[in-house]
Amino acid sequence: MSDLPLIQADRAVPPPAATTSTGGRGRRLRLLSRTDRVVITLMVLVPLLLVIALVWLPALATVLLSGTNWDGIGPVSEIDWVGLKNYDDVVNIYPPFVPAVQNNLLWLAALFVVATPFGMFLAVLLDKELRGSRFYQTALYLPVVLSLALIGFVWQLIYSRDQGLLNAVLGTSTDWYGDSNVNIWAVLVAAGWRHVGYIMLLYLAGLKGVDPSLREAAAVDGSSEASTFFRVVFPVMRPINIIVLVVTVIESLRAFDLVWVINKGRNGLELISALVTSNVVGEASRIGFGSALATIMLVVSLVFITLYLATVMREDRR
Repeated sequence: MSDLPLIQADRAVPPPAATTSTGGRGRRLRLLSRTDRVVITLMVLVPLLLVIALVWLPALATVLLSGTNWDGIGPVSEIDWVGLKNYDDVVNIYPPFVPAVQNNLLWLAALFVVATPFGMFLAVLLDKELRGSRFYQTALYLPVVLSLALIGFVWQLIYSRDQGLLNAVLGTSTDWYGDSNVNIWAVLVAAGWRHVGYIMLLYLAGLKGVDPSLREAAAVDGSSEASTFFRVVFPVMRPINIIVLVVTVIESLRAFDLVWVINKGRNGLELISALVTSNVVGEASRIGFGSALATIMLVVSLVFITLYLATVMREDRR
């Protein structure tokens, strides 16, 4: 009898297992096998290498080339370093630059002041679960799926001078895309039509995540629906507001497709992105000069991207 506990103890000792106890309820987590570690490493390294090769290295090369006078044809060994001369030429002796900056700012103002509030308004309406709201969501978001180049062709059916719908309704013969006095406004309407659907979807997702108890508490306090939205709901959606701000700024900077398919960014439709393309791959290829324009766009974009990342990380720490 005295040996029985010893025998039972020997039998009770399990062989070591490749598991790690998590405590609490005694659950055990299986250690990662060698195959799992290889797969996870590849899943991290492959996207990282692609981002470095396709995004960061070209961006770095653009910054470096902006200080040269390379035309993209001669050998790399003949590249001459000119420092900040390209930037000085862009600002002081390149006539399309100032109109391009003005048009980009106008593009930003139109999207931010008109299209973004209208998209938010539509999101508030659709959040009320109206009849047919799924259909309206799909119809309003559909332009976002289309490229801006295709949107330009779609709106050509409306803006055409001879057969366009708008001239037929107004009884005029305005060349909406060709007249430098009005074409930027016509393009902004087409771009805003697409932007509204994108903003609507972002705010609709944000509204779905707002705690209903906040609205109920505001209603109990006698707050009106409009007051509840602007004083309670809108401040709660601060992360969404930051995303919308960054998206709107980047959209105004990278606007390119629409003006390029119309007239290659000329005759009143000058944009910085179109100037970059015309200098880099245009008839007179000037890689260094075009890289200086692209670097200016990159710096402005990084300011707002940094603002967005700082806000997201601050929210995560909270």
